[in-house]
Amino acid sequence: MKVSDVIGAVEAVAPLHLQDDFDNSGLQVGFPGASVHRVLTCLDVTEDIVKEASERDCDMIVSHHPLLFHPLRQVSCATYQQRCVVEALARGIAVYSAHTSLDNAPGGINHRLASIIGVHGLQWLVPKPGTDGGSGVIGTLDEPLSDSEFLGKLKALFGVECLRHTAPSGRMVNTVAICGGSGAFLLKDARALGADAFVTGEFHYHDFFESEGVLLAELGHYQSEKCAVQLLSDIIGRALPGLDVVTTSLVTNATRYDSFQV
Repeated sequence: MKVSDVIGAVEAVAPLHLQDDFDNSGLQVGFPGASVHRVLTCLDVTEDIVKEASERDCDMIVSHHPLLFHPLRQVSCATYQQRCVVEALARGIAVYSAHTSLDNAPGGINHRLASIIGVHGLQWLVPKPGTDGGSGVIGTLDEPLSDSEFLGKLKALFGVECLRHTAPSGRMVNTVAICGGSGAFLLKDARALGADAFVTGEFHYHDFFESEGVLLAELGHYQSEKCAVQLLSDIIGRALPGLDVVTTSLVTNATRYDSFQV
């Protein structure tokens, strides 16, 4: 098996033409013709992830978040990105990332989130012209829930330590908009399509003033996209059943939620 085989399996579901203009989905480190016998899937590429891949005898990492968003001015030890590149090359580990290419794909991150929450009859919040992809999804629950019940369901499903949200008003939630990661830019689209609730990883402070009656629920960026780890494993495993694919055992969330008494 080659790195190019794994890339082909991922891009059959999440082709690069679906990624947003700012993004850098694709091969980050390594060579398409290099051999692969075990792949590690993860959300973020960190030094600990590269170390884990090496210790688990993996020769390729497939992540959701790109290691490299911007060109490196040097390859040394000044930043964690540089150190990851150096260590990956030294250990013979290729790195590939499927970011907004997977967000915007049918069956991608947002569809997986909708499946977890139990939202069906999906359509794109913003279709991507000329493709079958788009940004964010919207659909309906099997049965309406009160806004408080819906928030409790989200907290339990995603293991959220701190769920930020607009104040519950007792209204029922039936139509739900969803976008993993930083989805605040889709709030106007969610409102226009009649969402009762909008679930994403991050909102801006003033979005909570501008919800116009839509229940906003902020899971946290990591919490909203950690499903990518298993999703990527499933995609590669289905396409390449002869390849060993393992999921990271590490929590790469750099954000902590603590309650301090003053």
